[in-house]
Amino acid sequence: MAHTFPELIIGGVLVAPFVTYLMTALVVVIVLRPLLHFVGFEKMFSNASVAELSLYVAILSLLVLLF
Repeated sequence: MAHTFPELIIGGVLVAPFVTYLMTALVVVIVLRPLLHFVGFEKMFSNASVAELSLYVAILSLLVLLF
């Protein structure tokens, strides 16, 4: 049984599903940023940028695994 991946078509150009996952993960992280700032996410880590990048990668990997 082959798994079919849903391609996104933008202006007649097929976009790979991974690009869709990248954009979705970016939107999720952007939406979560005010909540992370409210709970003091940047104070919990010595390098908040790396921690936020790790959160992005974790969300991206969850999207890839689920869809």
